[in-house]
Amino acid sequence: MTTPLQLTFPDNRLLAELCGRQDSNLQLVEDSLGVQLVARGNQLAIFGPSDQAMQAKHVLEDLYALLEGGQSVSPAQVEAALRVVGGMLDVGLRPGEVMTSKLITTPLIKVQPRSITQARYIGALQSAPLVFGVGPAGTGKTFMAAAQAVQLLVSRKVKKIILTRPVVEAGEKLGFLPGTFEEKIDPYLRPLFDALDDTMGREKWMKLREGGQIEIAPLAYMRGRTLSESVLLLDEAQNTTPSQMKLFLTRMGEGSRMFVTGDMSQSDLPRGIRNGLKDALETLEGLRGIEIVKFRETDVVRHPLVSTIVSAYAEKERQIPLRLEE
Repeated sequence: MTTPLQLTFPDNRLLAELCGRQDSNLQLVEDSLGVQLVARGNQLAIFGPSDQAMQAKHVLEDLYALLEGGQSVSPAQVEAALRVVGGMLDVGLRPGEVMTSKLITTPLIKVQPRSITQARYIGALQSAPLVFGVGPAGTGKTFMAAAQAVQLLVSRKVKKIILTRPVVEAGEKLGFLPGTFEEKIDPYLRPLFDALDDTMGREKWMKLREGGQIEIAPLAYMRGRTLSESVLLLDEAQNTTPSQMKLFLTRMGEGSRMFVTGDMSQSDLPRGIRNGLKDALETLEGLRGIEIVKFRETDVVRHPLVSTIVSAYAEKERQIPLRLEE
């Protein structure tokens, strides 16, 4: 029988939190890495192939360190650590280093990276004047951009948040929606509103909206404006044309920041119309002061099944050109 790796933890109470209710956290590690974990007293024994056992060791030790630092460990944190340890070979970082290296602090929550790409993205949001977050649904790109915008506003580094997106109809006619134009545009910005709910609370951000510190501005209405000391967040950028994207990017004024998010696989532009997000990435990549962070299917942090669905669709799209050539 293979000699197990033995881990000793000094605080039994923290070890119980690490294990989770009915050892649910340990079960996640076992299922993900193909190891067996046996708890005895204040020790954990790890049985399994040496590489997987060492990965489990890193995950458990780093999660325990988070508990020692006063943070909680939920199944989401366990899954995040497992996701990170799976990509450690390219960056040489431990899960705990990735999960604590970059934080976005908002009035209600602290946003931690749950993948290596998310850590890079948060670093870009915190340092670069213009950041593109591009990739599939469920990678957290819009949520983290909104959270960083909130942090900049509440810390008074900017005076205003401006939320915008192109209004492209995907099967529904905007004119038939009830209410004023602002009421019609609100459903299109629901993911951003959800992020504001989570990071600062609805009552607070609605009050800021009434006072003009948070503004909803349809992309078509941005023409002619120069916006200083603001965070401008463009969501669903894959639905812009090149002229719309240029219009948005040239609104940046003194002391402003811009965050652009989009998913190239979910464009609603009519066939034959050049994509503004793709055009911008091709035009601006490599320029100083501009950060482009590209997420992959493995960065999806929603329900595990979402990653499987995204990967299946991506694989299908990759096979289409091959079929055309046959």
